[in-house]
Amino acid sequence: MVSDGDKPREALRADAARNVGLIREAALGAFRGRGLDTPLAQIAAAAGVSKATIYNHFGGRPGLIDAVITELVAGELYPAMEAARAEPDPWLRIAGWVEARRDLQYREPAFTDAMMGNYPEATSLATLASAVTAFTTRIVKDGHDAGVLRRDLTASDLFWADVGNGLALREMRIPTRRDYNRRTRQFIDGLRLRG
Repeated sequence: MVSDGDKPREALRADAARNVGLIREAALGAFRGRGLDTPLAQIAAAAGVSKATIYNHFGGRPGLIDAVITELVAGELYPAMEAARAEPDPWLRIAGWVEARRDLQYREPAFTDAMMGNYPEATSLATLASAVTAFTTRIVKDGHDAGVLRRDLTASDLFWADVGNGLALREMRIPTRRDYNRRTRQFIDGLRLRG
């Protein structure tokens, strides 16, 4: 049996849980639309809470990013790494990995922010960026060893290509999906070692 004295605490817990859900949904919408730099005041306004409520529940931007990074990009990047890892052909492995990155980048502005490492205090995000870097370094080496990848290509080159592509997508008119896919194929084809 619940005493009258417990009702306010239960209502407070329910209100806090509701606020957390509203903040998460507002953050997902804002980050998807504008990237991880979206002002917290805009997220708070969209959630119908104060900015202080975000700090109270998430500790600020890094905690909020960590709370939603799986839905934004990690939930696709980790499976893409596994798919590439399972591909026995070294060329198809690198081509599939680069294509998956660029596909996510087209759909999700937060991808570029995630890879740029602007929020090292967001531990889940930092872990994701580290995993992507390590995996990319590994498959670039495998591509070199197999003789299918340009010798002058580095994992860092792919990182900078992602950053440039992501900033262009954010700042310029987004190309049609058809044009983007065509350019992605051209980019990937340019990575192959020519005999």
